[in-house]
Amino acid sequence: MAKKYIILDTETTGLEVEQGHRVIEIGAVLLNDRKKSEEHFHSYLNPERLIDEEATKVHGISNQDLEDKPLFQEIAEEFLEFIQGSTLVIHNADFDVGFLNNELNLVSSKYPKLEEICEVIDSLSLAREKFPGQRNSLDALANRFDVTGYDRTYHGALLDANILADVYMLLTGGQSNFEFSNGNSTPSLEQKKSNKEFLTNGFRIKKIQSSKDDIKEHNKRLDDITSRNNVDTIWNKIT
Repeated sequence: MAKKYIILDTETTGLEVEQGHRVIEIGAVLLNDRKKSEEHFHSYLNPERLIDEEATKVHGISNQDLEDKPLFQEIAEEFLEFIQGSTLVIHNADFDVGFLNNELNLVSSKYPKLEEICEVIDSLSLAREKFPGQRNSLDALANRFDVTGYDRTYHGALLDANILADVYMLLTGGQSNFEFSNGNSTPSLEQKKSNKEFLTNGFRIKKIQSSKDDIKEHNKRLDDITSRNNVDTIWNKIT
């Protein structure tokens, strides 16, 4: 049975959960066969505290925006039901998981931690392995993979979850499926075509067609090498 993959993101009142900062938005998108589905979970939340000014500059959410929004305890059960048993893909997972576990604990000590009911994949760690020494923020990856069509004026949990879904599929190679039903399965023609269009690092292969002038210059160069070295080049031996 295929795994249930959910791309998740949060927005918060500030950066430090130890200083009492809270979650103010949760966005989660379900993937079906490596494609974004219409199924998602999204909620703004009343954090019962003020939002840091610097945080508002990032996500654009004000204190007034959240006055009539539900408390986390009002959506906790629905949220847990949505993610139960899934593989969560989160960018900088420690941050979001720490905040969400804190919210669950504030509601009830009987609630499980996310890592107890879900597998968690940190897409930031994956990106750092593929692109060591480079910027690997979500925005940087979206630019690197040419993920476009989104308004990036402000960050938003559901918005970022959708962007991360696109980035994650490219980051993990662009395969059309996570797994085959059995070891004897053979990729379809469509799957083979999809796989050939991507390199192992997730970048799309750019096809370049040689012009007649290019081929002429290439053959001229091979003839020159043959003449000067009295050998037949390896390129001439390829049929």
